[in-house]
Amino acid sequence: MKKIDGKEKCLSDLLSFKKYTIHYYQREYRWGKKQIEELIDDLTDEFQKYYNPEHSQDMVQQYGHYFLGSIIISNSESQNAIIDGQQRLTSLTLLLIFLNNLQKDRPNRVPLDHLIFSEKFGKRSFNINVEEREPCLNALYTNKPFDPHDQPESVVTIYERYRDIVELFPEDLKGEALPFFINWLIYNVDLVQILAYTEQDAHKIFVTMNDRGLSLTPTEMLKGFLLSEIQSDIIRNEANEIWKKKILQLNQIDKEEDANFFKNWLRAQYAETIRETKAGAENEDWDIIGKPFHKWVKENSGKMGLRKSADYERFIKEYFPKFADIYITLKKYSLTFNKEYEYVFYNADRNFTLQYQVILSAIDPSDDDATVKEKIQIVSKFIDQYIARRVFNFKTVDYSVMKNPMFKLSKKIRRKPIPELRSILQNELQAMEFKIDGIDGFYLNQFTARYMLHILARMTHYIETGSGLATKFEDYVNRKIRNPYEIEHIWPDHYEWFKDQFATEEDFQKVRNKFGDLLLLPKDKNASYNDNPFEEKLPMYFSENLLARSLHKLCYQNNPGFLRFIQKENLKFSPYDHFSSKDIEKRQELYKQICDKIWNVPL
Repeated sequence: MKKIDGKEKCLSDLLSFKKYTIHYYQREYRWGKKQIEELIDDLTDEFQKYYNPEHSQDMVQQYGHYFLGSIIISNSESQNAIIDGQQRLTSLTLLLIFLNNLQKDRPNRVPLDHLIFSEKFGKRSFNINVEEREPCLNALYTNKPFDPHDQPESVVTIYERYRDIVELFPEDLKGEALPFFINWLIYNVDLVQILAYTEQDAHKIFVTMNDRGLSLTPTEMLKGFLLSEIQSDIIRNEANEIWKKKILQLNQIDKEEDANFFKNWLRAQYAETIRETKAGAENEDWDIIGKPFHKWVKENSGKMGLRKSADYERFIKEYFPKFADIYITLKKYSLTFNKEYEYVFYNADRNFTLQYQVILSAIDPSDDDATVKEKIQIVSKFIDQYIARRVFNFKTVDYSVMKNPMFKLSKKIRRKPIPELRSILQNELQAMEFKIDGIDGFYLNQFTARYMLHILARMTHYIETGSGLATKFEDYVNRKIRNPYEIEHIWPDHYEWFKDQFATEEDFQKVRNKFGDLLLLPKDKNASYNDNPFEEKLPMYFSENLLARSLHKLCYQNNPGFLRFIQKENLKFSPYDHFSSKDIEKRQELYKQICDKIWNVPL
């Protein structure tokens, strides 16, 4: 082996005007949401230890450093190839792109472009240089829409992880603290770069560093602790068999689901505190459980009622399998539509992962199956309405914003009987400052685009179900089918056709993006209809879903199921020969009526 160099480098040193390649045989980017969440939690928690709003930015250089591990680079043929570390470097690049977008309009923005890409002869190339990723990274960097459908696996994963960063990044760091955090990240977060001068040497180093034993996971260490507290060998062996069976079932969903389950269960049933949303606040139960949860259990076993051998036996043989089975059910119906658990599916479709914690908090270990099922239905229905009200009022439901209120709610409803549970949640909805009335001003923008497909799908599904027609909500929102549904603007994007009505194109777009101007259409139809005037689209709409068909006068002839339904529900549907801005307003009122029927109902 030739000489190798190992140097500690901050993120700025590693990425500034640098180019890294990734060999074809290891190009897949595979980090999941769990890894992104851990990365953001680790970085932001460490930063919060030092940050003080009274500091000036130059004081950041005195903040503590954070070590993010080592990376192995092969420097041969004048190219830097990443042999080990592309998951972290790709994820850090996505974080930098997000932070750059977050600070774009600020006068005190921290220069980050040189850490993300370099430009030569007018062509931008990203510092981690993989051709298939370029269109996605360009879209993310310029904050423009990107369709991940039919893209390579790594591109889809990159797109999804960026969305996770948007969701998970703490709200309290988006304000005055942002430039402090960015400076700390690029200058005080360090990695050790191990540089080899042949690819063969780089791989030898990689094998040596990664082939020295296998660390136990938090789940395995939790199992060891719990079983060690059971005195009887026979009972311990029985408990061990139960444990292995349930962990296997959890890992059949996904290899990370055992850890996800324990975090959700422990937070739901046992955590009493959560870190305050202010700079310098200390991690509490909820936050600590999110990391090495086995340590938290060991240190808080008394608070959990684990004091003698019989307590540990009951915990593993009764409580653990019961809650694991409930969690497995929730995960199953978050992926597969089932009418009895429909709200679990709806919440999962909007990526509201906190629902598992909130639902599990309502369950009492003594609840029978019927009670568990009813509690799942009540809580998931509440969450569905809660999300809708916030979205209609342009309020985020991102993880970083919702984790504190959802934890406080979890404590309120923890192990409550059904009448009290229903009453608490109904009162929570009544006390919300955000109402369905927010639909009056609802429109499509970068924020609502994440939810608009779901909303239009729910409306379409609702009126088709009510009219007795065959309908599948899950097809409307499935982005992986060959011809997925997309949001269709009834008005074509031709400002020049509407110049006599609008002083500026911006005014035209404001009306065109209103809720009442939107439909769902299959991708191929959306592409073919898109530029046509309304009068030409109208006959084509009649062959589509019921929400689209309702624009056509023939929908109101020989359609008894639909006519009975709209009369019964007093929904003000009407056909159109032309579609003006006043008609958009009229249609918006109808949409508000439909949404009121869907999201403003008793639990």
